[in-house]
Amino acid sequence: LTFFVSLVRNLRVKKCIVPFNKTGIGPQLCGFNTMMNQAASASNPTESGCVALISFRVRCEKLGHGEGVFLSRSDDPNMARLIPLYTTATNYPWYSTSSPLAVTLPSQELGQDENKVCSYRYAIYRAGKFYRWEEFSDAPPDDDVAMDVTHQQPPPSMTSDKFYHEIPLKLLSQGESYIVNDLLGVVSGPPAIDHVNTQSARVRDASGLFSRSGSGATLSSGSLTALVGASPATTAHRKKVGFAPAPPSYHNQNILASNKRNVHLDSTDGLVVVSAFLPVHLHRSDTGEWSADWDYEALLSMQTHLRVTRVGTVKWRGWHGNHGVAGSPEGGVPVSERAKVEECLRPFNCVPVWIETTLFGQMYNGFCKGVLWPVLHNVTSVYSSRRGGKTEDKRDMASDEDQFSEVCTDDLAQGPIHGDGGKEAELWSAYTAVNRHFANTVVQCFNEGDMVWVHGFHLMVLPSYLIRRIPMAKVGLFLHTPFPSSEIFRTVWCREDLLRGMLNADQVGFHLFEYGRHFLTCCRRLLGLNYGMIPDASGGFNLAIESNGRHVTITSIHAGVEPQVLNQILTYNSTLEKAHAIRQQYLGKIVFCAIDRLESLKGIPLKLLGLERFLQRCPQWAGKIVLIQVGISAFERFDDYVKTKKEVLEMVTKLNSQWPGCVQFEECDESQMRLQQRMALLRAADVVLVTPIRDGLNLTPLEFTLAHQDALLPIGRNDGRKRGVCILSEFSSCTRVMRGALHVNPWKVAELAHAYHQAVTMSEDERLRRLSTASEFVTRVTTQRWALAVMLDLKGVTKADSVQYSGAGLGLGYRLLGMDTGFQSLDTNAVAKQFKNARSRLILLDYGGTILRNDNLDRLTRFQVVKQVRAPSLPTAGIISTLKDLCADKKNIVFVVSGKERHSLAKTLSHIPNLGLAAEHGMFISWPTNKVSGKRVWETIVAQQDRSWRSIAISIMEVYTSRTHGSYIEETEMKVLWQYRDADPEFGYLQARELEDHLANVLRSFSVDILHGGVEEGGYVEVRPKGVNKGVLAMHVIQHCPQLGGGQKLDFALVMGDDHCDEPMLSVVRQIGRRAINARRARRGEDPLNDLPASVTLVDVSSCDDFIHPEFEAVTCTVGKKPSAANSYVHDVDEALEFLESLARLASRVHRYYSSVDLRSYDGNTASSFAPDQPVQTSWGSAFGNSVGSTNGNTGTGFARSMSLGEMAGDIGESQQGDRRVSANLNEFLGMGTIEDEPEEEDDDAFFF
Repeated sequence: LTFFVSLVRNLRVKKCIVPFNKTGIGPQLCGFNTMMNQAASASNPTESGCVALISFRVRCEKLGHGEGVFLSRSDDPNMARLIPLYTTATNYPWYSTSSPLAVTLPSQELGQDENKVCSYRYAIYRAGKFYRWEEFSDAPPDDDVAMDVTHQQPPPSMTSDKFYHEIPLKLLSQGESYIVNDLLGVVSGPPAIDHVNTQSARVRDASGLFSRSGSGATLSSGSLTALVGASPATTAHRKKVGFAPAPPSYHNQNILASNKRNVHLDSTDGLVVVSAFLPVHLHRSDTGEWSADWDYEALLSMQTHLRVTRVGTVKWRGWHGNHGVAGSPEGGVPVSERAKVEECLRPFNCVPVWIETTLFGQMYNGFCKGVLWPVLHNVTSVYSSRRGGKTEDKRDMASDEDQFSEVCTDDLAQGPIHGDGGKEAELWSAYTAVNRHFANTVVQCFNEGDMVWVHGFHLMVLPSYLIRRIPMAKVGLFLHTPFPSSEIFRTVWCREDLLRGMLNADQVGFHLFEYGRHFLTCCRRLLGLNYGMIPDASGGFNLAIESNGRHVTITSIHAGVEPQVLNQILTYNSTLEKAHAIRQQYLGKIVFCAIDRLESLKGIPLKLLGLERFLQRCPQWAGKIVLIQVGISAFERFDDYVKTKKEVLEMVTKLNSQWPGCVQFEECDESQMRLQQRMALLRAADVVLVTPIRDGLNLTPLEFTLAHQDALLPIGRNDGRKRGVCILSEFSSCTRVMRGALHVNPWKVAELAHAYHQAVTMSEDERLRRLSTASEFVTRVTTQRWALAVMLDLKGVTKADSVQYSGAGLGLGYRLLGMDTGFQSLDTNAVAKQFKNARSRLILLDYGGTILRNDNLDRLTRFQVVKQVRAPSLPTAGIISTLKDLCADKKNIVFVVSGKERHSLAKTLSHIPNLGLAAEHGMFISWPTNKVSGKRVWETIVAQQDRSWRSIAISIMEVYTSRTHGSYIEETEMKVLWQYRDADPEFGYLQARELEDHLANVLRSFSVDILHGGVEEGGYVEVRPKGVNKGVLAMHVIQHCPQLGGGQKLDFALVMGDDHCDEPMLSVVRQIGRRAINARRARRGEDPLNDLPASVTLVDVSSCDDFIHPEFEAVTCTVGKKPSAANSYVHDVDEALEFLESLARLASRVHRYYSSVDLRSYDGNTASSFAPDQPVQTSWGSAFGNSVGSTNGNTGTGFARSMSLGEMAGDIGESQQGDRRVSANLNEFLGMGTIEDEPEEEDDDAFFF
């Protein structure tokens, strides 16, 4: 009974996962009652017999676009209990069940037939609906190679109703596990069954599929990898290579390494796909009824086993921003009918974003097409006319246009010069507003654990708005356009906002690495970020950018087409008839075709110039070739569209006048050249030309190659056509994957003319080899495989529990910070309590950037200070007063640790009593002293040795300075730095690496350290004595604290810094504090705390154990919210000073209150100092001088036995001298007015508020 109850509970849990049809991509699976009957039947061996566990795998080579496969048993004609099969990018084309299925075996005890077979077949679903059963045509052509299965042509008598796979149950054994390998469309031959060892197989679900109860199977989270083990491809480690300095990991790599896993996608994964337009076609009847169907031409219309929700605007009238009078259909979907549209789109799992058409038009036509489109395509011009300008040159420029028409025809003029004011500011505001609308809709559709996949340059800042509200979501951004070089992208006034918006995603994808490389360079040059190879969740390495403690993965995967969909379109009668009509119209001619939008970026004039050059040099081909140029109207390009159309028409007229009929130009709307019409034209053409001067994703060459794949077969070679040749611009994205095409530079007219000639004179063998090479990518990388590969990378993004994420910044400057767990804002109240209870305190403070504004942040200021043309920043009177108050407390040991030279530090701070100073990162140290009138005494941590290395290092650095513009040498007393923060980032880094190697080789015999650091701030190479840093200084000071603090061990330490130079000091003190905590936990019998994060540099600090108190508490704090070795942060220098001032007031407040026993501890000379004409200081430590610790004949503690006020008055009266008088009682003492009567505070906790 207990087992049965447990089984029922498990089944209840599974019921919550099973309703698969809610995603709109599959049938309803078995419900709770069905599973209950199945479990009860399977649990009764007298009824069900023995049970074997089977995992089904099927190879689906020809599964089409948006199609899925399901397993159906023979006795389930109504398809009520279908079993879904899944695949991944690594396992494709193999589909498998998510977990083993239980099959009931015949029982000899019940007299059942041992020859019984298990019959089943596979159902194909498309867009969530039943499409067809598997057919013989689904069999792969190379099935004999893929698997040892003899495939024979089925007999004519076998129909689809009798098309079943069969497994003889006598081949199975009770309690064993098996894997059945099938080929879709192949049912003949013996079954391919692999036996799995039950000891190694991990079965999560044993629900019966073919049990006598007739119930189906259920889904579970298991995978095939758990049964057969991981493939070598998923476990092999790739070689680590770097393109720039690998970003330091701020998180514990041991934790990441222990969590390595094989990433796969299953039906429980949710995905929110966001694009500017939904991949559907909307239709409205005359009666007001709305209908929709998939736009199979759209890249995002694919169907998958994931739970997908699509978000975007509907592409109907008014989508491009035009609007008419009130009630006009050009205003988009009427508000009153939006509910109908939403209901129409619900079966497609599409959620529309409703945006006012004028606002969307400003975003799409104004900012996206007018500003971003030319910039992203590496085009910018300051010579173009401004739209809406008040002046315009009216001179006739016909002669100039004719002169340069053969070169570029002003292809670089791409709209107005953009800036951050006027019309451009309004367009930018519209762009951000539309992105906010999208963010609101995405958040409403988001479920915990979902991935968000954003597409297109229309939504580049959308991740910034998403991470504010769903920071733990895995957000991916994929751009289908090129990405420009940094020199072009930096011309955009909103460049930082766009880059930060993209970097707020967890993954940024491009079709080519070339585009990704440009993005990396922009982040490096404009934001100062680093990138490199980092380990991923599966044990490999990914290219990533380090941004605020987070790693943003860069993915470069080119999309493909769906061969199944295109092949099906090619079989349509309308497609064949249209292609045949075109061939008959140009019978006997070699047909060149091109399909381009009418804009200058597509390079149509250059294509026509190439044709003109070819016919001029090869006039014998006149009348034998024809170019069908289809121009798609690009109204959103405004003047560029009008100008390009005019120029193309003039050139076409000119060519046809010289060689009649050589060019056939036709302009059409985008809706008139959809996939079916395009495939008919590509099928009729012999050669396709795609010659843009800059282009993103263009699938026309892939579609053309697929349309002529039959030319590789003997039956396709008999038509006598020289077809299948593709002329492709090297500036198009697909040129990297279409290796069989003729690659040309469209700017070189002679090269275009040569490509025309090469296409018409190419031999049969070369043409077929090129077509076969191009077909390799087209058939291998489909749209679905592209999407799965990107999704696997996105799911593999690690948002570990050991990392906490928080936001910082305002507006579009908002960014997500990834920091180690426990890193939080400084808790001033907790620190106040620790500070107050401590008897011996150490305070280590950085100088610039912590208690004083950092001169290093401004490059010009830094250079001027180094060259001594500008005075450095000096501490204010408030800072000096705070340091004096802290040093006045004898429980405090205060040090200011700086990288400045000792004379500079002594000039500003040496007059403060009891303040310790450390210069040049701890090379020189001056111990605290109350004698400030004389000269400071300095010591060195390491012995000063031979310093002849300085001249050698400076000589070498001068050579690199002369050949690296923007670099300079900075000299101090004990170190030499080569700064390249003002140089080109990449060239400066390369030079720094070479300089580092050069110095290491030349100075290997000297006791020096050569450091290459500060890359985030620009970078430098430093040479300094070995073993000097702020961490070593901190340990040195701690070991001397008992001598400075009157013999007491240190029980409190506060360390504050702001940059990478302070990290060693923060790491050392934090480790010492952790050792003290673990020691206390060990004494209490508790387990030690978890390891410190990887941001803490581990060193041996055991030498400090004898100098710290068992109750030692350490507070480490960095200035600025950023990844650090510290465990807390304050936001800026002002907040740090405010905190230190509070500690100073707290120190004074602690000494302000004394009991009568404390008064008795002072001798007569001290008591006599309280004269009426000499006010008492508010700081008792200052008033009593050094007599606080004197015993005066009392016990060693300095306190006498308790006595009454009368006794104390008598003693005081005896010690009076002259006219000096001390109050005889406490009331008289308080009435003298020597101490201000301040209101008493209720609690120390309120001190910091």
